[in-house]
Amino acid sequence: MSEAPLPQVDDRTAIVTGASAGLGEALAERLAASGWNLILTARGEERLARVAERLNARYLAGDVTDELHRRELVALAGGRLDLLVNNASTLGEVPLPLLAEADLTVWPRLFEMNVWAPMALAQLALPTLRERGGAIVNISSDAATGPYATWGPYGATKAALDQVSNVLAAEEPAVAVWAIDPGEMSTAMLADAVGEADAAEADPPALAAAAIYALAGARWCTCEWRAPESGRYAARDFDKLHRHTHEEARA
Repeated sequence: MSEAPLPQVDDRTAIVTGASAGLGEALAERLAASGWNLILTARGEERLARVAERLNARYLAGDVTDELHRRELVALAGGRLDLLVNNASTLGEVPLPLLAEADLTVWPRLFEMNVWAPMALAQLALPTLRERGGAIVNISSDAATGPYATWGPYGATKAALDQVSNVLAAEEPAVAVWAIDPGEMSTAMLADAVGEADAAEADPPALAAAAIYALAGARWCTCEWRAPESGRYAARDFDKLHRHTHEEARA
């Protein structure tokens, strides 16, 4: 990862979903280290509470597919929300099925969690994000674009999330909307999909979190380098760009 310091911010607030483990927890750590006020959510309250206490963050346990939970989450920001990170998602069937054998009755819940809930939360957050020139980070996947066997149902939801992110960016010029593919990470979700042995060989989520925060945090930093426009980015490619840009600045 780049050795460049993380962009520091003052009096900014972020909501991070799926924040009790994996990428959500790692990204929350990055945000906290750079001075952000955090509102964290996940379904498991016990682990979420431990993460929130460690990061001096506010938290609200619950399911982002629940309307009341989403409204309470946005209300916690008190009209001062700058960044929404839609990270919470589900794989659906495990073991991952071939499309010919997939249980289609699972798909409504899969799309509800991975597409509908992020957009419903974005709708609630948009008035404040417009006012404050904020940003939305929707966590995508390489399964959204690659023909990976057994990843069809999950990949379809992430492809849909990419497209709604694309359209939302066109409709909301005052708000940055980034769909970010973090790449393979050694998380419990990947272990559920491919097994613990294979998942252990992937990069830790902290690497993707650093690249994502370098992108998102640069929207508010006072440095010369600026965050890219709305769009879809792979964390690994962005990290190369970020590192190269800082190397040029030091030369």
